[in-house]
Amino acid sequence: MVLSGAESLNRHAEYVNALNVFPVPDGDTGTNMNLTMTAGVTEMKGKLSPSISKTAEVLSKGLLMGARGNSGVILSQLFRGFSRGVAGMDEINAVQFAHALQAGVDTAYKAVVKPVEGTILTVAKEAAKHAVHIARRTPDVADLMREVLAKANEALAKTPDLLPVLKQVGVVDSGGQGLVYIYEGFMSAIEEFSGSDVASVTSAVATPAAPDLSVLEKLKAADKHTSAQAKLDTEDIEFLYDMEFFIDLSRSTGRPFQEDVYEQALAKNGDSIIIIQDDEIVKVHVHSRKPGEVLDLSMQYGELIRIHILNMREQHRELLEHEGELSAMPDVFADMPVHENAADVVMAEPPADEIAAYGFIAVAMGQGVTDIFSSLGIDIVLSGGQTMNPSTQDFVEAINNISAQHIFILPNNSNIIMAAKQAAEIVEREVTVLETKTIPQGISAAFAFQEEESVETNIQVMKDAIAHVKSGQLTYAVRDTTFDDLEIKAGNFIGISGGKIVATTEDLTETCQQLLLKMMEDGGEIITLLTGEDAKEEDTAKLVEWLEEHYPDAEVEVHEGGQPIYSYLISIE
Repeated sequence: MVLSGAESLNRHAEYVNALNVFPVPDGDTGTNMNLTMTAGVTEMKGKLSPSISKTAEVLSKGLLMGARGNSGVILSQLFRGFSRGVAGMDEINAVQFAHALQAGVDTAYKAVVKPVEGTILTVAKEAAKHAVHIARRTPDVADLMREVLAKANEALAKTPDLLPVLKQVGVVDSGGQGLVYIYEGFMSAIEEFSGSDVASVTSAVATPAAPDLSVLEKLKAADKHTSAQAKLDTEDIEFLYDMEFFIDLSRSTGRPFQEDVYEQALAKNGDSIIIIQDDEIVKVHVHSRKPGEVLDLSMQYGELIRIHILNMREQHRELLEHEGELSAMPDVFADMPVHENAADVVMAEPPADEIAAYGFIAVAMGQGVTDIFSSLGIDIVLSGGQTMNPSTQDFVEAINNISAQHIFILPNNSNIIMAAKQAAEIVEREVTVLETKTIPQGISAAFAFQEEESVETNIQVMKDAIAHVKSGQLTYAVRDTTFDDLEIKAGNFIGISGGKIVATTEDLTETCQQLLLKMMEDGGEIITLLTGEDAKEEDTAKLVEWLEEHYPDAEVEVHEGGQPIYSYLISIE
């Protein structure tokens, strides 16, 4: 059943990739979900068991460690909850199967700080809710799975109504589509292995049918979707204290810990609640109006350790006060070390015999970008980016290879943040994931770091640096689409800034100039171009000449990045 689901997803991964945020050549939702499922299946094959409980537990572990990208992390959490739902069972009936699906949804929603409807979460939720309702009326698992699949397809079709950005470009959610393909595989396996009359599910797996090669050809015409963000006023931050701490239940005062009761109490004066229990340790994150009450409540269950509290309104005021006041950044790219050969994991220097105060992990693609991070003191640079996201396991191994009291991770891509955070939760180390979404943000954060300062001070300093750098990317479109009244044609160049496509033409130089005009609307002191592996010297020279003519007071820097797909990565400070 699991193998069939994985194979179904594998056959359609290209189509899922086609439902990408932008029509750029780096669609990766299908790839991330596929690699995540592959990691789970590999783990499962090594420890096959007739017990569905044991099989689900092994699968869950493999998925958790192999999770890549946001879609992969959410998928791993769906199966993690399912595993908990079937704990102790050798086989399950329709009712138990339905409740296990619901347990998966509950776990996945808890893992996401701000769940967004119209995504894979919605598809899973609606399917599980329907399953619990239908299971009361049918003991047949095959009939139940048909209903689950039909409801999932129905929920998928409605995702554009929940996310306007999907409707704008005429697609359904890519993660939800991937989950539907997994469910289709489940359905195929149940029917093939046990016939149409099935009363229970075991860990047995049917051999999947051969891929229908015609399907991918028909699906390659799939289109596009996009994303948007909104600005926040300081006084709109209702729950102003950002709190993170651990409860050591082994030193309990006697009150038993009940997660649901505890969460309800936190929710009275808080939001963005995450509670992760691992044996005797509970990790808590909450935004609250009343931090004192949160601490008093939590101490009833055990001792509190690693307490961090930040005033988000104060952070926001400081950010606004310093807007545009950053001094010019020195040339941090000068005298970069040059490596003879690129590697998937690059060590700037081996771990010290003595434990250092701080360690750093960054994610990047391109030898030039890797060298930049190494020159800034990054201990490990994981090879990865939009086209190949590092897995949770990759981050765990990198963390374990650094001898430091506190480790900072710079994901440098919004689709890598969740895997990095999941790794941070798994390891028994002090790890902070800074939510850098671009290479320029990561470089600015690394440069702002101050070795002699505290963890809290460095977090604030690096967040300020991230907030004060503008990022842009130049690439090309792989399909026709429309975005914010921009008619985009396949093969044309597109300029992206702030998560939006802001320029597109047939000419690289013209598109890049339009992108730079948008990025420089509020001014800037330093303009840095990181050239991609396909960038031509004559194009770069034209851009530099144009920049010097239009912005004579700005300092223009050019460095070889070597990154794939993006001809130029641009930062403005």
